[in-house]
Amino acid sequence: MVSQKIELSTPAGVMKPIGPYSHIAKVGDFISISATAGVDPATGALAGPDIASQTEQILDAFDLMLKSVGSDLAHIVHINVFLKDMADFAEMNATYAKKLGEHRPARTAIAVTGLPKPGALITMNLTAVTAS
Repeated sequence: MVSQKIELSTPAGVMKPIGPYSHIAKVGDFISISATAGVDPATGALAGPDIASQTEQILDAFDLMLKSVGSDLAHIVHINVFLKDMADFAEMNATYAKKLGEHRPARTAIAVTGLPKPGALITMNLTAVTAS
């Protein structure tokens, strides 16, 4: 059996993990990105008090993280969306669609009672493949 190396990383320009984990785990062409909140990495504060600004920040962070491992938003396979309030679903969808353009990866959206980052309205995680 051939063992595959797991590459773990957290690139500069994204929020620091708030627990004992890396943002990115990559094995071959497979990429997994940990749940990410809409946090401004320069300040550590939420990108804004609304779902649109937090969603946009998460997708910007995903773009940066994916590029750091040879991928991009067009190579996302699946996204999990965790919302504090399902009433934010439509506004999250509008921002999400604008950022992803015509790419429509598989997705799951779940309402949750709490998130690790105080004040966060949303977190997302994803799986993707490399662009090559």
